[in-house]
Amino acid sequence: MVQHFRPAIVLIVLMTLLTGVIYPFAIMGFANVVFPHRAGGSMIVRDGTVIGSSLIGQNFTSDKYFHGRPSATNMPDPNDSTKTVDAPYNAANSSGSNLGPTSQALVDRVKGDIESWRKEGVTSPIPADAVTTSASGLDPHISPAYALLQVARVAKARNLPEDKVRALVIGAVEARALGIIGEPRVNVLELNLALDGLAAG
Repeated sequence: MVQHFRPAIVLIVLMTLLTGVIYPFAIMGFANVVFPHRAGGSMIVRDGTVIGSSLIGQNFTSDKYFHGRPSATNMPDPNDSTKTVDAPYNAANSSGSNLGPTSQALVDRVKGDIESWRKEGVTSPIPADAVTTSASGLDPHISPAYALLQVARVAKARNLPEDKVRALVIGAVEARALGIIGEPRVNVLELNLALDGLAAG
């Protein structure tokens, strides 16, 4: 009987070592040698301190900064573990809202966000990513149109010429990968760091 189980056990142990230990460590080692920045999480460092990753958005709320997409991530309510509370860009709980196009809650939220833009004096069409969440809730990028929509607010809050802030946005636009994959985009954290540098300079 044991002779029938022995090959199966040996194969399980061998495959576990091969696919669960050797292969992951080999790939991790290769990535650290060939792509060290990406393998390390694409961290952004300023003055010797890690302030974020270019792959994960942050919740900027001040008028002095460009804002990312709305985020649907949440966390357990500290006062009631059976409920959740909004926690934008919570990387420990990546998720979308799971609200479909027939959801009244989604329609009401989007209408409210659009009204907020209108109250700020925006009369132009509002980009979709200004009022909709991404599938992960952690998207670090926004469309150039959404970034340009925020130029007037940021320039006013920082007492900077709009043309200067607009030029910064245009310079921060990342092209499609290989010229065909994805859409042009702006990394919000990197744009805000460049904005801080512009204000300081």
